[in-house]
Amino acid sequence: MDKSDRPDKNDNDEASAELPRWSEMLKRVMSVGLGAAFMTEESIRTYLGEMPKEVVSNMIQNANKSKEELLNKVGSEVIRLIQKIDFVKEAARFVEEHKFKVTAEIDVVKKDKN
Repeated sequence: MDKSDRPDKNDNDEASAELPRWSEMLKRVMSVGLGAAFMTEESIRTYLGEMPKEVVSNMIQNANKSKEELLNKVGSEVIRLIQKIDFVKEAARFVEEHKFKVTAEIDVVKKDKN
């Protein structure tokens, strides 16, 4: 094995110095990925800060897509739930189970002659 086949010690040191940085970046990307649907675009940009622009842009696109999918699913579930409610039947049951009390106060006031 000659000198050119051996890894340079400085190359190895640089690689090990880069490892924690990439590890931290990966942690940030993963944590944002899980909560991105609930974050604003600006908060994603702030949190990812030093990441390459392509990564930040991709995360924002994915977050927007996730938000849209979540809202569509929630909206369709709410619509499905509302469609199952028989409002006439529920109103009739409410009226049968409750007593209505109406109170009124009437004041008679003399008009001014102008």
